[in-house]
Amino acid sequence: MSSSSPEAPTCPNPSLEQLEQEARVRGLLLRLQVSRPAGLAWGLRVGVARRDGERLLLLGELKGWALPSASGLRLDTMRVQAGDSAAIGPLIWAATFAWALEATPCRQATILAIRDSDAQHPRLVRYFRALGFAPLRELAAGPADLAPRLLWGGSGLLMRADCAEVLRRSARRLGGLDGL
Repeated sequence: MSSSSPEAPTCPNPSLEQLEQEARVRGLLLRLQVSRPAGLAWGLRVGVARRDGERLLLLGELKGWALPSASGLRLDTMRVQAGDSAAIGPLIWAATFAWALEATPCRQATILAIRDSDAQHPRLVRYFRALGFAPLRELAAGPADLAPRLLWGGSGLLMRADCAEVLRRSARRLGGLDGL
């Protein structure tokens, strides 16, 4: 098989354990907090921190939840401290999607590119597209959008992605994972 073939073998996606090891190599702590009240859905918080003497300095986090279905991963809040390493965001994304693929039936994820400001919204859309998300539908002011807007916390563009694809793209952005 030639290397230009679309069926050429690719490196497998990293596991959550491998991502935790990668974080340690970079001097970071990667932690997931998962809850599953009544066994109905998973609550998720992924955080990356660095030791600062005796305390931990939170560098970034992502919050979301997962329903027990293939399209059940819903991502909400993603924050990364300004000026921190470019590895923080990709590490959080990769860990989130590795967890989803390993521990849940979720194979697709949904996120809202919120419309907080005219300047920020297009940046969010570009960022999420680069991760592998594609537009699903616009949440606006219509009556049918009231419930989803309450759930997501605002208006904007709902986007969906394949979990394995976002994991692959995030791991590639991390770099240094070739040996995993």
